[in-house]
Amino acid sequence: MATEDAASDLIASAKRKAALARARFAYETDRAERHELLARQARTRALGDMHRRIAGIHRSTAACHLTAARLQDDYLTRLSGWSLQRGAPMPLFMSGVAEACGTRSAAVTLTGAAPDQLALAASDEPARAAQELEFLLGEGPARDATSEHRPVLADGTELLDRYPGYGPALAELGIGAVAAVPLSLSGTCFGALAVFDPVQGVTNADTFGGVAEALTRSMILGPDSDPDLYGATDMRAEVHQAAGMVSVHLECPVADALQLIKAHAFAEGASAHAIAERILSGQLRFH
Repeated sequence: MATEDAASDLIASAKRKAALARARFAYETDRAERHELLARQARTRALGDMHRRIAGIHRSTAACHLTAARLQDDYLTRLSGWSLQRGAPMPLFMSGVAEACGTRSAAVTLTGAAPDQLALAASDEPARAAQELEFLLGEGPARDATSEHRPVLADGTELLDRYPGYGPALAELGIGAVAAVPLSLSGTCFGALAVFDPVQGVTNADTFGGVAEALTRSMILGPDSDPDLYGATDMRAEVHQAAGMVSVHLECPVADALQLIKAHAFAEGASAHAIAERILSGQLRFH
């Protein structure tokens, strides 16, 4: 019964958000058309240019809401199929994001003032493992896209040369190409959308950036935002809590303690979260 209730709640939420996104798309499209008409009727070139610029802003916003509606519709379809199956794992919203970007594996990372990941949402295990590697090694395309505020693409030998630690480790996962685009609003970057082994040419098209913008303005920071992405976002709160404990115990800066946890996790082939749990439970203590 609980599962049925959860499915009903998720389906209702996805329906509502898809409807809101379509309504906003219609509103922004109407505003764009009005300014385009005013531009054609303008008595001066300067006035016409002003209306065309405003129309362009509305068109861009409309495209963002349309992409958001399509992502919600896709998730709604997945949820509807899941609700009819007993025992099946709940579909992830990020699976639709990955598909929209022309790949099976995609991940969103959210960061704070420092470049370290504060949260992660992934479409599948390869994407999750790839972003865990970025967190542990402190290098990778999503990290660069966030810190440099620009799209990053790396594949083949370039991936290996640019990221001497991350590149070979990613190759061991069977991933040969990765692209990342920053998530930003009003000049502030707070994370990145990364895709792994995307279809040729997808990352050079407007689609990739459009999906990132829709996630930013509709799912993560919008008026009906859900940064938890329907329960799929993993916060790294326990990792940073464990770093605080290690910092006190070893009398070292928290940043150094965090690096120690990462190094230990990488050496053991474990996730930082798993190491943090052992520290918090008292099973692991650094000397």
